[in-house]
Amino acid sequence: MIEKIEELLAEVNGFNTTSKEEIENFRIKYNGKKGVLNDFFEKFKEVPNDQKKDFGQKINTLKQAVNVKLEDLKNASASSIILEKDDLTKPAFPLDLGSRHPINLVKNRIIDIFKSIGFAVADGPEIEDDWHNFTALNLPEYHPARDMQDTFFIEQNPDILLRTHTSSVQIRYMEENEPPIRILSPGRVFRNEAVSSRSHCIFHQIEGLYIDEKVSFADLKQTIQFFTTELFGKSKIRMRPSYFPFTEPSAEIDVYWGLNSETDYRITKGTGWLEIMGCGMVDPAVLKNVNIDSEKYSGYAFGMGIERITMLLYQMSDIRMFYENDIRTLEQFKSL
Repeated sequence: MIEKIEELLAEVNGFNTTSKEEIENFRIKYNGKKGVLNDFFEKFKEVPNDQKKDFGQKINTLKQAVNVKLEDLKNASASSIILEKDDLTKPAFPLDLGSRHPINLVKNRIIDIFKSIGFAVADGPEIEDDWHNFTALNLPEYHPARDMQDTFFIEQNPDILLRTHTSSVQIRYMEENEPPIRILSPGRVFRNEAVSSRSHCIFHQIEGLYIDEKVSFADLKQTIQFFTTELFGKSKIRMRPSYFPFTEPSAEIDVYWGLNSETDYRITKGTGWLEIMGCGMVDPAVLKNVNIDSEKYSGYAFGMGIERITMLLYQMSDIRMFYENDIRTLEQFKSL
């Protein structure tokens, strides 16, 4: 039996692999309940007394060799996995941590504010059809208000396009859900506009919709009042009459920004007032288009551009900075 142990010892020392499966088979063969070592310890009782010392030493030598080999194999296997998955051209530790994009920071703040008063988030496709993007929102074909939203069309007959606002999400949600409805619809929108420091062909909107019985314009005003106070810390607002095809009456919302610095004078054009969003009571024609009884239900809607709000909060002068991925700009938001 001592010769058999010698053969196994040579086998153990010569064994090498990085395969987890082969390492586990090796462990079971030698250290398993029915493995080689346990078998030898059972046979130790049958060994003559004058041979027990040598036999015991050989078993212990084999056991130590097996354990050392298992440890070496596990370390080699772990190193092999790291080398396979890791990019050796990457910078050494410590790695430089990134940050959230400023648009996401502001979007999440806005969502949190409205979630605190019961709004849920709804999502929809960025590629839309004419019905959800225009017609259901009281913008039938040849309506002059369509000219206000220069559209990227993908197909015609039927018209397929990149959505020009996230109001299309509201239509889809109302088609599938009954009032009461209280949702936010954030997302990217697309308009064929000249790119400049103040406008872009891609930007982000966040729109809100509340439909229930006896919803009034006073409810809308109080909601906007709460929002501006929470986000800007400024509670003085004014509502100017405006026009949107999907709301009636409609208004533009201005917040009193103040005239405390040269920047304040520039962004408010010396008035102290700054436009931040549009809003209004949902037009009964829109409710009719989604099979909601306009005699029983009413509601309000509002919408704002996230880029514009972000530029105000962080005093950024050029909207293009959001899309250039300049690390010098993004690094400023690491602590936020």
